[in-house]
Amino acid sequence: MGFSAEWLSLREPADRAARDGPLAQQAAKAAGPNPLVIDFGCGTGATWRALAPYLPTGARWRFVDNEPALLAEAGRVAGENAELVEADLGEMDALPLAGASLVTASALLDLMPEAWVADLARRLDVPFYATLNYDGRMSWAPAHDDDAAVTAAFNQHQQGDKGMGPALGPNSADRTIALFEAAGFMVLSADSTWLLGPDMAPLQRELTNGIAQAANEAGAREAASWGRHRHASADRTTCHIGHIDILALPTGNLQESTHVLR
Repeated sequence: MGFSAEWLSLREPADRAARDGPLAQQAAKAAGPNPLVIDFGCGTGATWRALAPYLPTGARWRFVDNEPALLAEAGRVAGENAELVEADLGEMDALPLAGASLVTASALLDLMPEAWVADLARRLDVPFYATLNYDGRMSWAPAHDDDAAVTAAFNQHQQGDKGMGPALGPNSADRTIALFEAAGFMVLSADSTWLLGPDMAPLQRELTNGIAQAANEAGAREAASWGRHRHASADRTTCHIGHIDILALPTGNLQESTHVLR
């Protein structure tokens, strides 16, 4: 499981626009006055860039990823307050949780199996802030006759084994909320849907290439022609890709919040 720096850079503006601001501020508040933030699957540091403005000066970060090049880039931009840990995210016992005041993950949970999330919920006694969890919703304007079939096949593919067992895929937000609530957390959530207009045509093209390939692998015979259509029409298309942000607060660390529960 890994992503290129080019893909992460291409998607970051859409991620940044979609993240729920009030929930990010609540996560930073929950981290406390002298936080150590542990970021699973840190990539090039997108969560640091999104959350750091809300955190106290001097907040410490521990970046965890299985890609050395991505870790190095995250460390370069975050500077001396960042610790770099190369680790297999699937090996829960090896993940460096000691000292954490907040654990974060972005665009990760839909790739993980339910058992991994359940194990994390049992182990954590600090807030968990997980953003941009794909929830299975896709819509396109103008529409295409094969949109629904390709979406269904893609969502089926997303629940396949990514190397650690069947992934949660589009069920990641709902199942994570349920698992953390069962472990005694109060869970806040907010919509963080991507809105990709014609100005983001390069991202649309990369995205639809991936969707078409995955849907084809899942058996959708119309996926290849759909992908060619979406690729060709990206500069005159608007799409919504559903995501959900989650903040799980342990009962001993609840903060006052007026944020609407989903």
